[in-house]
Amino acid sequence: MTSAARVRLAILDDYQGAALDAADWSALDADADVVVFDEPFPDAEALVEALGGFDIVVAMRERTAFPRDVLSALPALRLLVTTGMRNAAIDLRAAHELGITVCGTRGNASPTAELTWALILGLVRDVASDDAAVQAGGWQRRVAGDLDGATLGIVGLGRLGERVASVGRAFGMSVIAWSPNLTPERAERGGAVAVEKAELFRRADIVSVHLVLADRTRGIIGAEELRRMRPDAFLVNTSRAPIIDQAALRRAIDERWIAGVGLDVYDVEPLPHDHWLRRPDAPGAARVLRSPHMGYVTRDNYRVFYGDAVEDISAFLAGAPIRQLTGERGV
Repeated sequence: MTSAARVRLAILDDYQGAALDAADWSALDADADVVVFDEPFPDAEALVEALGGFDIVVAMRERTAFPRDVLSALPALRLLVTTGMRNAAIDLRAAHELGITVCGTRGNASPTAELTWALILGLVRDVASDDAAVQAGGWQRRVAGDLDGATLGIVGLGRLGERVASVGRAFGMSVIAWSPNLTPERAERGGAVAVEKAELFRRADIVSVHLVLADRTRGIIGAEELRRMRPDAFLVNTSRAPIIDQAALRRAIDERWIAGVGLDVYDVEPLPHDHWLRRPDAPGAARVLRSPHMGYVTRDNYRVFYGDAVEDISAFLAGAPIRQLTGERGV
């Protein structure tokens, strides 16, 4: 494709109506007609119907899935841009076989680390319940916990896990970590002490999950691990929902295996209206602090995402190098 051919460009899942303001799309005015979709598609059929005539699609993270059957039904699609350099919702092998180029953008780890601590602090200090009490005319009702002297367990000590660990140390916490391939030396460089998986769940006052979703990490936290946690411990997941067995998670909440859970990621997104995590009458509803997968949703990160997307598209139209994703899956 060259810049001489005018193209149709779709920007997907712009829930906040922020995409066009986050970057200078005027660089594409001469080459592309841009259409913004601000609502999720109800199913694959609706997605295919909406995108049938588009040459280029910009996907926001994993909000919309592109499996083989969807990609095969989009014959005009030549370029698929995903924000970030990983996307488990895109079948990269199928895209390659169909001649669809997939590229990504840069992104910042700091926003998700910051939200992780918002959830941790919200749980430990019971902010949501106190806010509701004040609005209802009440005042202090509960005694909160402490971070200083507590133990933070990091599951997945990568770039993001290290950021979360550094804040824990600043709060005076002891930091332990586990992941399938973590060595003591690597943990020490990341500011943590490597321990066995069972020990982490047994010792930690707060467990924070930062693994990448892959076949080997899917369901890696199940009933056995959650049962090891103390009833006064908290679990936070800002990574991907399938890393934790969802049935076991529901039991842990409903049956009070643990004190509370902070979630930014879910098995279905957006959450259906009848999902158990939306029900205020559910047995463990008061022990869950929920955010709507907003870990990466900040002004600066969107500027990076969409700014790089414009660069990728411009380069693609000009036949220049782009940030291309390779491999079978985006994980």
